[in-house]
Amino acid sequence: MKGVYSVFTEYRSEKVIERSRFISTCSHVESEEEARAFLARVRTEFPDATHHCYAFVADTLGTLMRFSDDGEPQGTAGMPILDALRGKKLYQTAVVVTRYFGGVKLGAGGLVRAYSGAASECLDGAEKRFFEPCARYMLTLGYELSDAVRKYISANGWTLADAQYSDCVRLTVAVRSREEEAFAAKIVDFTAGRVRVEKQDEFIFAFASE
Repeated sequence: MKGVYSVFTEYRSEKVIERSRFISTCSHVESEEEARAFLARVRTEFPDATHHCYAFVADTLGTLMRFSDDGEPQGTAGMPILDALRGKKLYQTAVVVTRYFGGVKLGAGGLVRAYSGAASECLDGAEKRFFEPCARYMLTLGYELSDAVRKYISANGWTLADAQYSDCVRLTVAVRSREEEAFAAKIVDFTAGRVRVEKQDEFIFAFASE
């Protein structure tokens, strides 16, 4: 998969427009099943709401998209929420805008602006991370190299995930998949071959920036 921006932690915002209460909740999701489970949880949290309109992009390519007006006039809620997601270039993200009707009709244009604005404000407030495929490496080395290698890892922008000290030093490092080949070569060169480099597994890591 390619690296993508997504919300990192669930976030909620709220606004009142013409006495209607709009509660927006966004979350990171990695499948349609996760997105629908998130939607169900929000529905359960606000069981007496008038509408639960939503949109999500559940994959990293932007092809698995769903949206719903949930009883609002067609095209006035779900699509504006989806447009907010796509406009901010967010993937693997779901947004639910819950509405408590306040008695004043907003009209089609007013609804589009309300749902789009509510979703955008929620996404703007949420913490975002860059989710990218990574490999986990174990470096085994002597104590005399530990400080220098740790500084070298930091200087190159790699992530030191764990450090264990026993008969030798074992450092666990998270490396972006696109940097794997360079990582192994640089570590071996820097230590003149005095470190054992072993790939452990692959996973997705949420970086603070691309």
